[in-house]
Amino acid sequence: MVGDVPVNFEMITAAAHRLKEHARRTPLLSSPFLDRIAGRRVFVKAECLQHTGSFKFRGAWSAITALPDTARGVIAFSSGNHAQGVAYAASLKGLPAVIIMPRDAPAIKIANTRALGAEVVLYDRVLEDRDALGAALARERGLELIQPFDHPQVIAGQGSVGLEIAEQARAEGIKDAQVLVCCGGGGLTSGIALALEQTAPQMQVRTVEPEGFDDVAQSLATGQVVENPTRSGLCDAIVTPRPGALTWPVMQRLCGQGLVVSDTEALRAMALAYDRLKLVLEPGGAVALAAAVFRRDEIEGDAVIVTASGGNVDRPVFMDALAEEAADAKR
Repeated sequence: MVGDVPVNFEMITAAAHRLKEHARRTPLLSSPFLDRIAGRRVFVKAECLQHTGSFKFRGAWSAITALPDTARGVIAFSSGNHAQGVAYAASLKGLPAVIIMPRDAPAIKIANTRALGAEVVLYDRVLEDRDALGAALARERGLELIQPFDHPQVIAGQGSVGLEIAEQARAEGIKDAQVLVCCGGGGLTSGIALALEQTAPQMQVRTVEPEGFDDVAQSLATGQVVENPTRSGLCDAIVTPRPGALTWPVMQRLCGQGLVVSDTEALRAMALAYDRLKLVLEPGGAVALAAAVFRRDEIEGDAVIVTASGGNVDRPVFMDALAEEAADAKR
């Protein structure tokens, strides 16, 4: 049980079944160059290659396909990846979607969400309460609210990533490893942790966050929920003020010590992913790889599995990542 709502292995396997013909089974990639830098084998679960460029499609499809047939439409709030996942999943089911997004979200994410057929409502993340705005619009229009991470079916859908990791790790001969997950509110982290608890219990899930936005790491360290001020950051996809009410108990029970990386390390990891794996990552989707290669002394074991959770990055930010790598090479 998670809070008052069961989020269990059976829900994850059911969500995976509904996703089977709709979500991509993303690859588990490796590179000898990354292994050398990290000092151990590094395997990258490339969810940046998922529909809409992030793992979020999984949770969105899981939640939308679990709605009653009488549902009139859906509403969600997101800085961009959940927005696109919900917009695309809703379009496949023929449902209207309203997405509430912060005004400072990356332009590519706002544009893509609109292009997928959703109505986008912009808000000020500092001055306005997105939860209140979403609740009001849901009541006014009779829409089903799909939270970005604190939703049982969303967590179940994200758990399908964990099922794939377990199967792919076995195929690679990986018996135990730390699994580093890019973490915001904890939907992906808790879903993967619940899946691996049953399919690969020898693997330990660890959260990775950017400096200044490490509310989950602080919460895990203190044993109680820590809340940080609401503000924007480079790793916009995983900037949340606190872990979720549903996700926190799972992470507290199943996750190891949280890892924290700098924005510069996230940018450098983006460049490494591009150079060595030919992957395009956004900053928030690169923090787990950053921890694997730049915080190697904080990780145990001969192998590490990291999630590359999203690739929806504005071109100027991506260019900054390549420039940071070039500057680092000259130092």
